[in-house]
Amino acid sequence: MKTIFLDCNDQLAPVWARIIRPDDPPIDVNRQPFARDDLPRVIGGYAIAIDDHSYMPTPLVAQCPALKHIVFLGTGPASYMNVGEIEARGIKVHIIKGYGDTAVAEHTIALMVAAARDVARMDREIRAGTWTPHEGVQLLGKTLGVIGLGGIGREVARIAKGMGMEVIGWNRTKHADIAVPMVDIDTLLAKSDVVSMNLTLGDETRGFLSAERVARMKPGVIYVNTARGALADEAALIAALRNGHIRHAGLDVFHNEPLKADHPLAQLPNVTLTSHAGFRTLEASMTLLRRAVDIVKKLVA
Repeated sequence: MKTIFLDCNDQLAPVWARIIRPDDPPIDVNRQPFARDDLPRVIGGYAIAIDDHSYMPTPLVAQCPALKHIVFLGTGPASYMNVGEIEARGIKVHIIKGYGDTAVAEHTIALMVAAARDVARMDREIRAGTWTPHEGVQLLGKTLGVIGLGGIGREVARIAKGMGMEVIGWNRTKHADIAVPMVDIDTLLAKSDVVSMNLTLGDETRGFLSAERVARMKPGVIYVNTARGALADEAALIAALRNGHIRHAGLDVFHNEPLKADHPLAQLPNVTLTSHAGFRTLEASMTLLRRAVDIVKKLVA
């Protein structure tokens, strides 16, 4: 089965070289950027496509008759393709879990601290010639509400408790081994000084943080999202940031990526932005790519 890694970027290329083994099946690697409509040209004739974070609209996938498997590098393919439509065409979408739980959790904590202390805003101001010390929020003793207690959410909770924060959580399903007090979502939103979004995006969770739920958040809350942008109502989020109901947001993910410079979120001073980089550590990337190759290996076998 012919295989292609369709969007290997400059960051992943040296990692890819490190994890490939002599007994791995042949995998072609495309390092050239391509327009979305060129997807059929790039993967035409291939049965397996490894996808980092390229959009794969169903009408374009339908123009790839040889394609039987998509190996998505991560857990959130729903942000980049309609999984149900694609699988209905007989193409299996494979995901990779648990490869970077600690990396994403650490990035979540980094955004939380940066938001609490206005780190990015002061950095911008100093570079522009303005010296204005901003009063921050001390996190010791504050309540962190974790929405979604999978591997990443549990790591966020573990680190936050080590910092002296009180942690509460909400999860779609009950698990006996979750070491965090569980509350209903309205209680979590009302009590939390910081809210960390760690849900997986799917049909049931898209728009989970609705305008109504944003309104129920504690005034002055810090909101951090390293999961998927579409989990929150973007217009409601922007409005709450503008009126101060949300003190600060730390965002690594967005409805449309890359985020454009003229987007409202990029114009707000009380937003700290990163470029979907939560999982981008050498350790996590090596684990991620190795697991992708192992999936291909099993499919080929």
